[in-house]
Amino acid sequence: MRSIFVGLVLFSGIAAAQDYDLVIRGGRIVDGTGRAAYAGDVALRDGKIAAVGVVAGKGRDEIAAGGRVVAPGFIDVHTHADDIADLPVAENFLRMGVTTLIAGNCGSSTTDVGFWFSNLQRVGVAVNMATLIGQGSVRAQVMGGSFMRPATDDERAKMRALVDRGMAEGAVGLSTGLIYLPGTFTPTAELVELAKVVAGHGGIYASHMRYENARITEALDEVLTVARGAGIRAQVSHIKLSSPAAWGRAAEIAAYLAKARADGIDIAQDQYAYTASSTNISALVDEKVREGGTAAFVKRMADPAVKAATVEEMKTSLRNGRRPDYAYAVIANFRPNSKLNGKTVPEAARLVRGSDTLDDQIALVLDLVAQGGAQAVFHGMDEDDLRAFMVLPLTMIASDSGVRKFAEGVPHPRGYGNNARVLGRYVRELKLLTLEEAVRKMTKLPAETFRLGERGELRAGFAGDVVIFDPQTVGDPANFAEPHAYAAGFSEVVVNGVPVIRDGQLTTARPGRPVKLGGK
Repeated sequence: MRSIFVGLVLFSGIAAAQDYDLVIRGGRIVDGTGRAAYAGDVALRDGKIAAVGVVAGKGRDEIAAGGRVVAPGFIDVHTHADDIADLPVAENFLRMGVTTLIAGNCGSSTTDVGFWFSNLQRVGVAVNMATLIGQGSVRAQVMGGSFMRPATDDERAKMRALVDRGMAEGAVGLSTGLIYLPGTFTPTAELVELAKVVAGHGGIYASHMRYENARITEALDEVLTVARGAGIRAQVSHIKLSSPAAWGRAAEIAAYLAKARADGIDIAQDQYAYTASSTNISALVDEKVREGGTAAFVKRMADPAVKAATVEEMKTSLRNGRRPDYAYAVIANFRPNSKLNGKTVPEAARLVRGSDTLDDQIALVLDLVAQGGAQAVFHGMDEDDLRAFMVLPLTMIASDSGVRKFAEGVPHPRGYGNNARVLGRYVRELKLLTLEEAVRKMTKLPAETFRLGERGELRAGFAGDVVIFDPQTVGDPANFAEPHAYAAGFSEVVVNGVPVIRDGQLTTARPGRPVKLGGK
């Protein structure tokens, strides 16, 4: 069989004249490996990529890519799309080119992985779905609501059994959320025990660490302790330096991670492309007074001494972070009073209490927590740090978002624009990354890191997940003030060989599949 060169890419033969399900012609192929883009075609058959390069055969359906970029469908390794069965189209992800999502992050997941996968197949979803098994969810199920204590031998055995079953049913690893209940009370030794179970299946340990602020190296030390103790690969979830007290240390943290890898620890990280995070506003309040749920919290706040200590702890936390107040926190979704959505905590305090003093801000936060909490956006990172982490070779692009219901609340815009923002702002405008490197961080790198099998690359035999976008118009119109805006520039998205977006319009297809460890 003769070989021909197209640009710098070697192809073995020209595809024989035959029919394909779909042929994408004349695209600028960015194949996910990081190598230079080249002109060519992509053919798909039976849900997989059948040929890449010069395709002589005809397709039952054909797309003229017209010089646009043709890339593997993007893989988002850090999502909170666990409830995707309720919004199975996941349009906010599709519109920014994401075709595979990993749920179960930050320690929160289903504890019945087999049922979760079978339910997705029953409902029918438009994207591929994988999941981690959440350590916090496992601990909550086994320990019955009492978390501020070590687990008993029997409880640890039950937790190991739940994790083992989840891995056997296809979970790709174990996640932790060590700033959240009940994960926050988990001793490191317990994490090592569970991680050993995951390591036995070849899975990964993905950690939302205890600290992302000035104490970040303490948190990283714990991640390495787990990785070494369990003999497991590790992933730092949404790497960041949060609060002004931590800003400017990105080079130090990059060197820390490089040394860990040099010492034999297989560790990587993911990141979203914004200088604001998002979680429940209850994270501003010490977990010890929140343990046991809302009713227990309300009861504790009825004790003047406990409440005074809680207020003082919140003020101390602000001082340690070099912040004067909570102006950096914006309420995204408070169901009991939607008028607070989009307001900073001082603005909401003025609206509700008539004053925005620090004491009034704290009183408002405590009142929100007493009513079940509220989703919030926290503007707490520095742009220079973000860029320094983004260029690291093992940084994956991940949204930390759930499936969005259009026009509901004032959520973080990352759920609509994360991948598009990288391609528009950090590739085209700032030239921080090459196009090829950005795509690699969204495709091949996550597929290999999380062992998703034959995904993440435009290569014969790999999954037929393909995205087509215009590199000159791709972008993220969603912003913090008006977050409900779909990404721009994505004309076609194909999942398992089936178009789910065609000519910029959603189709009715839901060809998504479960993706289990090893791509099974």
